[in-house]
Amino acid sequence: MARILLVEDHEEIWDFLSRRLKRKGYDVVLAHDGQDAVDKARASNPDIILLDMNLPVMDGWTAARTLRSDASLPRMPIIALTAHAMSGDREKTLAAGCDDYHPKPVDFAKLVTQIDALLAGKG
Repeated sequence: MARILLVEDHEEIWDFLSRRLKRKGYDVVLAHDGQDAVDKARASNPDIILLDMNLPVMDGWTAARTLRSDASLPRMPIIALTAHAMSGDREKTLAAGCDDYHPKPVDFAKLVTQIDALLAGKG
């Protein structure tokens, strides 16, 4: 099954999502800040990244741009997970290099649909 890099700094959210994703059969790698996300993306070569945008050390927008600018990495789909649901926020995440956007609170069924759609289009 696909490997997901879940980048989230709030324990309740990463715990909830990682357990649910593992039950769906995904292999989940956790990162808790933007720099950790970049490092783990390089080390674990995930099939897709779920990226919180409000992160310590390096924010999600910077992490997405860093991953997109690294020519040594294959293109990994990125779904932005964010509480930012104001007008223009979706466009801001897409401009940073994310492929899709999922507002918080997380609708798990919708998120899985988004993950599967991006994985189906990969390659």
